[in-house]
Amino acid sequence: MNRIGLCVAVGIGVLVGVVFALWPQLDIAISRQFYDATRGVFPAQYSVLAPRVRDGFNYTTALLVAPAALALLLKLVLPRRRMLIAARAAVFLVTTIALAPGLMANVIFKENWSRPRPIEIKEFGGSLDFVPWWDPRGACDKNCSFVAGEGSGGFWTVAPAALTPPAWRPLAYAAALLFGAGAGGLRMMGGAHFFSDVAFSGVFTFLIVWLVHGLIYRWPGTRLSDEQVEQSLERIVLPAQKFLARLFGRSAGREAGERS
Repeated sequence: MNRIGLCVAVGIGVLVGVVFALWPQLDIAISRQFYDATRGVFPAQYSVLAPRVRDGFNYTTALLVAPAALALLLKLVLPRRRMLIAARAAVFLVTTIALAPGLMANVIFKENWSRPRPIEIKEFGGSLDFVPWWDPRGACDKNCSFVAGEGSGGFWTVAPAALTPPAWRPLAYAAALLFGAGAGGLRMMGGAHFFSDVAFSGVFTFLIVWLVHGLIYRWPGTRLSDEQVEQSLERIVLPAQKFLARLFGRSAGREAGERS
């Protein structure tokens, strides 16, 4: 998570953005490689193996974030206990998966950027007009093509990769990028996303992970220790627990008085 990675991600975003804005038909040409014109289908849609591979990508992502989510949940229930894993790591992983595949991809873009999916456009047997990546005025109503949600989830694995020991980190980053490309590529094969959808899901996800990593780990003005993070969580949770205890205590008292 250094400036070189940031420059590479921005460079890829600019390159893909410019090339696929000037020649938007490239998206159709790439998707056509996965389309069977004779049968009028994307064969991966009907593959027995593809859904299992898709589940494998999703389950792997869930397993990677599960320890962090569990550690934070237990901290909310038992705020005075030490967390099961490093506090900064837990906050980092849960925050990035919530912001990248959660908020950025599936809420902000997919519900507001009305680009039709490949299977929905006329070139591949659908009824809608193709629109380039930069145009949000397509005819898709919801859960649209830009950006790739599962691609974002796959590329999110750069977050746990950033927490690996330095000696292993280059290999971990390479594995994370291949994992994201595989998750996004599988969706392309099924006609669910264009290449630019997947590429931008990776770029945007990396930028979010890079920013949150900087806030938590790198930048002196915002950087905290694990102990400080745990103390901050306790300062938030303990007053809330006390308030709820008083609130429910009063409710129980009123109910007891009504029964008597």
